[in-house]
Amino acid sequence: MKSRLLILVVIASLVLTACGAKPAESGPVEITFTMWGAPEELTVWQAVVDDFHKANPNITVKVDVSDWDSYWTKLNTLIAGGTPPDVFAMDAPLFLDWQSRGALLNLQSYIDANPGFLDGFYPQTLTAYKTPDGYYGLPRDFQTIVLFYNKDMFDAAGVDYPTADWTYDDLLAAAKKLTIDKDKDGKIDQYGIWTDTWDMELLWSEAIWAYGGEIISPDHTKTLIGEGGARDAWAFIDSLYKEGVTPTPTTSGEFGFDLFQSGMAAMTTIGHWAVPGYVQAGIKFDVAPMPKGPAGRATSVNSAGFVISKDSKHADAAFEFIKFALSEAGQKRLAELGFAIPVLKSVAESDSYLKQPGDLNQRVFLDSVAFAHMKPVFKGYEEWAGVVGDGLTPVFDGEAELNPTLDEVITSADEVLAKNK
Repeated sequence: MKSRLLILVVIASLVLTACGAKPAESGPVEITFTMWGAPEELTVWQAVVDDFHKANPNITVKVDVSDWDSYWTKLNTLIAGGTPPDVFAMDAPLFLDWQSRGALLNLQSYIDANPGFLDGFYPQTLTAYKTPDGYYGLPRDFQTIVLFYNKDMFDAAGVDYPTADWTYDDLLAAAKKLTIDKDKDGKIDQYGIWTDTWDMELLWSEAIWAYGGEIISPDHTKTLIGEGGARDAWAFIDSLYKEGVTPTPTTSGEFGFDLFQSGMAAMTTIGHWAVPGYVQAGIKFDVAPMPKGPAGRATSVNSAGFVISKDSKHADAAFEFIKFALSEAGQKRLAELGFAIPVLKSVAESDSYLKQPGDLNQRVFLDSVAFAHMKPVFKGYEEWAGVVGDGLTPVFDGEAELNPTLDEVITSADEVLAKNK
């Protein structure tokens, strides 16, 4: 009898191993959660962790927050050293690079064990993390890009505030009126608009879609930023620099990263993550949807997500923490941060998000989902983005011509895609 029992135990163990299942955890465990963010985010995340611990007293979560650049350096070091965090934050466009190198745990079995778990999510936020064999990550929150404007600067210049009827031509016309050399010394003291054109997220992807172009082919083998309406979108962006209504990349670097926050620009295009900094800076501002182009209006949607390390020793506990952070209770806590839009519709549409302190029209961010395109997610994204961003910077610095430079950039970008098939 004992022999038969032993055989059954061995067989059961082998079945669990073959299926990749892990035995249920018992007793107290500690898991680590690593993320990028501002130092003040740690306070709210600690509140989420404390709420989770009350509901799950056997699981302790240690949170580590770093700035963006330090985060990725630290994460790579931890994984290379065989001590990965149990849960870590993921930027959606980088997801496939991490998933394809085998660093992430497939979460599908956990999702299947919780029927209806994903029903309340904005569907656009889930797409980035889905693969043919399941989800290897889940969105935590998301961003849509909108047009921010400084009300005091508009009032002083006698310019009407942006509306939902604005086109990109209206944006340029207003930017010209709002670009001012206040002391008449030949140097611009206030720019009409400032934004980042190195990465696609803040302006050029929106403009390309609005002008009827595309970013990349559906099979991720061809860069499309030079075809059709995309050329017209680049010509518009180049005109912002040539007209002098936005500072060149080099000039922006001399003044600091965010000229809207420092009071040197009347408009910017950016996501909800900028709101707390703008409020703290004492700017009187509001937001409007992105302008229309010849093909209509467009914005991008991008998310930060949760992933679990494939080598986590406490995957069950890690998923329990993710599940809590994505519950209504967890999402309402995260809404207090004011950095992003909750992925749960029920929370995004509630007072927890819509009635944050201040007069900002939060509804603009939500309404933008209706015309949002997902920021592309593909293997080799980081290198591809570098090729495009670095390649076009000389154009915007006035050191190279747009069209021939764009052709060269596209060739190099396609080479990146080819080696990441």
